[in-house]
Amino acid sequence: MFPNNRSCRKRHLLSKNTVSTSNIGQEFIFRSLEKMWIQVRTMDGKISHRIDGLSKLTKIEDLRELLVEKFKAPVNQQRLFYRGKQLEDGHSLFDYNVGLNDIVQMLIKQVDLDLVKTPPSPKPLAEKVNKENKGEPIKSTAASQNESLSRYFKIGDLIDAKDPTNGAWFEAKILDIKSTNNIDKQVLKSQKMNDQSKAENGAPNFSKVEDDGLVYKIAFEDYEEFEDPFDLNLQNIRPRARKLIKFEDLKKGDTVMVNYSIEEPAERGFWYDFVVTNMKKGTKQLIGTIFFGIDQTKLENCKIMFLNEIFAIEKNVVLSERKFDHTEDIVTREKKPKCTHCKDIPTRKCKICSCHICGGKDVPEKQIICDECDLPYHLWCLKPPLADIPEEDEWYCPDCKTDETEIVRAGEKLKASKKKARMASANSSTTRDWGKGMACVGRTKECTIVAPNHFGPIPGVEVGTMWKFRVQVSESGVHRPHVAGIHGRESEGAYSIVLSGGYEDDLDEGEEFKYTGSGGRDLSGNKRCAEQSCDQTLTRMNKALASNCNAPLNKDGAEAKNWKDGKPVRVVRNCKGRKHSEYCPEEGNRYDGIYKVVKYWPEKGKSGYLVWRYLLRRDDPTPAPWTKAGKKKIKELGLTMQYPDGYLESLKEKELSEDADDKKGKKRQNDDNFQPKKKRKTLYKIPSEAEEHIQNDTLNKKLWDDCLEVVTEGSQQFLKKVEDVFACICCQEIVFKPITTICSHNICKSCLERSFKADVFNCPMCRQELDKTCINQKNKNLHDALLTLFPGYDAGR
Repeated sequence: MFPNNRSCRKRHLLSKNTVSTSNIGQEFIFRSLEKMWIQVRTMDGKISHRIDGLSKLTKIEDLRELLVEKFKAPVNQQRLFYRGKQLEDGHSLFDYNVGLNDIVQMLIKQVDLDLVKTPPSPKPLAEKVNKENKGEPIKSTAASQNESLSRYFKIGDLIDAKDPTNGAWFEAKILDIKSTNNIDKQVLKSQKMNDQSKAENGAPNFSKVEDDGLVYKIAFEDYEEFEDPFDLNLQNIRPRARKLIKFEDLKKGDTVMVNYSIEEPAERGFWYDFVVTNMKKGTKQLIGTIFFGIDQTKLENCKIMFLNEIFAIEKNVVLSERKFDHTEDIVTREKKPKCTHCKDIPTRKCKICSCHICGGKDVPEKQIICDECDLPYHLWCLKPPLADIPEEDEWYCPDCKTDETEIVRAGEKLKASKKKARMASANSSTTRDWGKGMACVGRTKECTIVAPNHFGPIPGVEVGTMWKFRVQVSESGVHRPHVAGIHGRESEGAYSIVLSGGYEDDLDEGEEFKYTGSGGRDLSGNKRCAEQSCDQTLTRMNKALASNCNAPLNKDGAEAKNWKDGKPVRVVRNCKGRKHSEYCPEEGNRYDGIYKVVKYWPEKGKSGYLVWRYLLRRDDPTPAPWTKAGKKKIKELGLTMQYPDGYLESLKEKELSEDADDKKGKKRQNDDNFQPKKKRKTLYKIPSEAEEHIQNDTLNKKLWDDCLEVVTEGSQQFLKKVEDVFACICCQEIVFKPITTICSHNICKSCLERSFKADVFNCPMCRQELDKTCINQKNKNLHDALLTLFPGYDAGR
């Protein structure tokens, strides 16, 4: 009912207008220590290993060699799968979009299945059907012996038989009668259980005879759904209905057989048993109870539309007392049309049941049906036309047929996507392995607390938060582009920028800095940085950043009258700017708070070309990270460098494998006096306002206790724990206007309203029945606590 994804508020990827080339030279990461790793797991999940030291360009056959020792499986017995695709030799991890820490599944083949051939089991002679005689059984001595087994029926009788799936009655014919010794006992057991279920539901029993212990092999007539014969017991067959009852002759309590459609009551459907509960003879309305399904479930207040087609139900009569010959059909029963569009009218053209191009029903033997869309076509209506029916087992119409140029056959190279085909690496002849860097990994998660075009701080991200790689900054939502220095939209403004010293004109003074716009460089050939080669223009990201200034946009530049009224810009400083600025971190990336654009202007840069300059000034209540107060705040919050999942473990394993070269490290490990560094004690304390709301939220006391256990690990771990514990089971985001159910689960009010609107009154987590009135019982204490911990997370929701 509720898919497990984060599409409650749809997140669009950045359009090409948001990709800037400002500071394009930053984060040029191709270090040998930063190779990617993946997880390889068997299909049953019992064995799992981390495979380190890989590259995006690692070949599949090379990966197999690494798995032989860990999984004790030879290369020829390994089958690798990633997101439903089988990994083939000759291709690389990049071809299959395998990313950092992704899971590849392994199936270990025990035997060669191609060498095992099971001969088809021959069908018993009694089950063979002569198709030329319309389903009549082949004459045999066994059939003649079974002729006298039943007291009520003989082979060839026309009957009404109950469909084993939906409980409706269909016209059928008896092909054979068997004793229970010749058939599967499980079939009889299943049918007897269904008979008991019918009796419990109050379904009428019209045969009024005990089960004779025989099995009747029957064939349904003129129904494509039932091509093969069925084995039914006596309780599921009866003589074919042949007597029509007039509407005026009916009375309440009568049980008859009527035509009714469960899905479309106004349309023709199947034949069901029907008990009359109400009649209006003036308006000719017939209302009653339908018995449908295997267990004959009651469907009350059904209005019958076809009053001229009401049949009396025939009872089982012993053969010696029969008054009619059950081998002849007297009444022709109208059936549900096979095509709901043309109602099977021969003179009406129909593009659904007949040629999809001309709609003609002529020459059906010259029509061919597509195996994908199931639509028929005349051979001469196709373009190009066909002379004869193709001999292939499968045929596809022009709309469904896949372009053969897009098909990847066994042993062929994977077709590159349009995006990859345009990349410079697709046509590059370089031998450098570019697939080892973290910049090539891509996002493994995405910020959904706020929209991509959110101005201002990100809820839960404190000033001074540090990340090892730019891709982590993107995942946090602080600065979403992996490489570009400016994130914004030309029509709205800039949301964030990164300082990394990519332009010689940049000047960083901490509380304010002069920033150089984007453009003016030739980055063709997959280059990330280049010398200034032309003038910059006030377009795209340059225009977006200028729009943040509290002044009318001017092609000659402008200065804000009141700079604090401008749009906020999140600023991230990168360690690469350390060579020009003492305010940049020594390692990784750091969020330094909110800045505002004071003024912008064009000037000739050191390169001799025109560049756009911006003066930004800090406007954040939190002290800057490089100040004494800021460092104290970072220590209190327990903010430490954040690494990708599995990154430190990968480095540790690499160091252990290279311990022979690291003599100093080996010596320290063997030194008995060596004392490991103690974990730094954090002084983080939950804000008093949030603590008060947490204590008042008694409905979630157990959940809050789990979260409070990680407070000593700092604000990052605490807020991450809160975000995980109080995530809505439906939209997978932090609960908004939360409803705490009687089963102690928290759901967004809007998500629960959608569930109730669909007539689902159960908890999406545990299926506990919920009262409709709980939709108005909002947990205000939980909402206030989350709003205090994640200020602004409800924006746009």
